[in-house]
Amino acid sequence: MKLLFLNGPNLNLLGSREPDKYGTQTLEDIEKLIKSEAAKLNTEIEFYQSNIEGEIVTKIQKAKGIFDGAVINPAAYTHTSIAIRDAILAVQIPTVEIHLSNIHSREEFRKTSLIAPVCIGQISGFGSNSYILGLYAIYNYLSKKNI
Repeated sequence: MKLLFLNGPNLNLLGSREPDKYGTQTLEDIEKLIKSEAAKLNTEIEFYQSNIEGEIVTKIQKAKGIFDGAVINPAAYTHTSIAIRDAILAVQIPTVEIHLSNIHSREEFRKTSLIAPVCIGQISGFGSNSYILGLYAIYNYLSKKNI
């Protein structure tokens, strides 16, 4: 099984950016954690982060036929990006949306996700564990489909 982990804007600043909301782990720390956990599942992982919406869209489009599933933390694009939503819908790769913080307990504008309706599920509020939960969610989903 091959999975793509997509990360949106400002996630490259994890560890120093608002640690009270997002924790002290860096994105590199989370990547190592996920790759270690994925190895136990005999699953290949690719991590990708961009602050640029179009680059994320292109990565999603190029994922078709290469990846069995995806986990995405679209960050601020969660609430604004029809383009990312449409790319996920177009490639039809099963995708789980994740967030470090609980977007439903934050500012009103953060409570709406344009991405969630085209995903198989959404996980939020568990810090870096949201990534682990996302890994297991997509892995279990794909395993039931015999991918």
